[in-house]
Amino acid sequence: MAVGLRLSSELVAGVVVGTILGWGFDRLLSTSPWGLIVLMLLGFVAGVMNVMRSAGVGKKAE
Repeated sequence: MAVGLRLSSELVAGVVVGTILGWGFDRLLSTSPWGLIVLMLLGFVAGVMNVMRSAGVGKKAE
């Protein structure tokens, strides 16, 4: 159960950080909603990559 909680929190953290950064860029540069959309998607991709790395998916067998 602890592993599942850690993996889900890594995914959520990536999306949240991307969303906050996107919102900040939109406020700073007045590009609403494009910064939010792009950085939210990048945060999602980063979160998925972190989950895959933590879960050991895609590692080469030695």
